[in-house]
Amino acid sequence: MSEVVFTVSTQTYNRIDSLPRVYESLKAQTFRGFEWLIVDDGSTDGTGELVKAWQAAADFPIRYFYQPNRGKHIGFNRSVVEAQGELLLSFDSDDSCAPNALERFKSHWDSIADKENYSTVSALCMNEQGHLIGDEYPEDVRDASSFSEQYRLRRSERWGVNRTDVLRKYPFPEIESEHFVPEALIWNRIALRYKARFVNEKLRIYHQTPGSVMSSLSRVRLESPKGASLYYFELSRFPVPFLIKVKALANYIRFSFHAGTATTTLFEKGFKKLLTMSVLPVGYLMYRRDRFLVAQKSPVGRVSSSSQNALIGGQP
Repeated sequence: MSEVVFTVSTQTYNRIDSLPRVYESLKAQTFRGFEWLIVDDGSTDGTGELVKAWQAAADFPIRYFYQPNRGKHIGFNRSVVEAQGELLLSFDSDDSCAPNALERFKSHWDSIADKENYSTVSALCMNEQGHLIGDEYPEDVRDASSFSEQYRLRRSERWGVNRTDVLRKYPFPEIESEHFVPEALIWNRIALRYKARFVNEKLRIYHQTPGSVMSSLSRVRLESPKGASLYYFELSRFPVPFLIKVKALANYIRFSFHAGTATTTLFEKGFKKLLTMSVLPVGYLMYRRDRFLVAQKSPVGRVSSSSQNALIGGQP
């Protein structure tokens, strides 16, 4: 058995129709030093039986964990705890990838001299026709040491590996009764401390799947407002362009109202207090619009996977 360099982490919920794409992609990998770790978030469609058949047939280790439906971020935390690989690759249950994806990630990771200062190698994504989703990086290999540059380079669809030991330092917050926390909350925190390498190679294949988390982001955020407000609160205090800071504050106020946060707790002293007060009416109107759409039983808004990253800061 090859040494486990990568833990491929998949959180899944009733994806028995699309999960085979991940399995077939892993079977085809040119680099074999990996394990596949699946966290089943309460599926009722026979996912466990399907995985059991794969475990008996595959020539690579597959580990399966079941949890009651609690949300993708909780499953990701479990994956990080259980992972045996030096690097962890989050592989969505409805995607596929290039046959040389792991080989290329390893090559780029091995080329970094001061690995202790890096957490991430990030590549590009394509659609099923092979066309790039989002924008290329300004260079074929670009190292980013500052938060601002990493944030800018993550503004469209990306796919990357992260050091497992770093991920263990930055678990997703587990908020009672909520099932979603924006992924960028963690990537932003990591970017404050570690460098990242960005490479112009299309390695992930994104498939548009109706009903996925990516296609219903607004609804999911409304159902987990504390996680959403925490993300926007932190983003408003990070070194981002002023307009993004203002939008983040408006969304922080919006989701704080949804979470039942008292208005008096929204403010801080000094400039931030004045800015928050000036944005308060906008955030409140956004909140009222959400409430109106919910009352009308209308979709709050449906966005694609690439649009999600524009909203929450992108993938690693």
